[in-house]
Amino acid sequence: MVSRPPQYCPHCGTRLETTTVEARDRKRCPSCDDVIWHNPVPCAGVAVVDRSELEPSILCVKRAVPPGVGEWTLPGGHMEIGEDPDEAAARELAEETGVTVDPDALEILDATALPPRGGKHVTMIHYVVDREETRGTPTAGSDAQTARFWTPSEFDATDELFRPIHEDRFRDVADRFA
Repeated sequence: MVSRPPQYCPHCGTRLETTTVEARDRKRCPSCDDVIWHNPVPCAGVAVVDRSELEPSILCVKRAVPPGVGEWTLPGGHMEIGEDPDEAAARELAEETGVTVDPDALEILDATALPPRGGKHVTMIHYVVDREETRGTPTAGSDAQTARFWTPSEFDATDELFRPIHEDRFRDVADRFA
């Protein structure tokens, strides 16, 4: 399995051919006769919601690394080998914002297939947690320029930009917890 469309066999280096397997076009090595599966990459993220004010605010990070440098997203990222999705979401939250949470406190929000980018397909498992269940002050972490809570109206009053798919999630979470 590979995370981007394969061109060469990862076993022997031979250029791949296209063949039909299970009614879908797949890449196959003519030397090894192996099908090289192109599957989605599992990711997990968490929306931390602070409902202490009239309008809920959601913890976001401004990206410091590609893709989307300078754009705002909800904290999240790739799952690691041997990691459950809720553990990945909690780890990514801590890495990107300095805010920690017990994975058992997370509630599943939904799971979605994100639009492919550069041939990479991602399946994202989204969680939500109330700010009261978390510990720590938001601080930019490993791949963030900054981390902070935003309300939709605060964000609308700025020139800042969200990554498009993340803005939809941000507004969905704000609407659900208003």
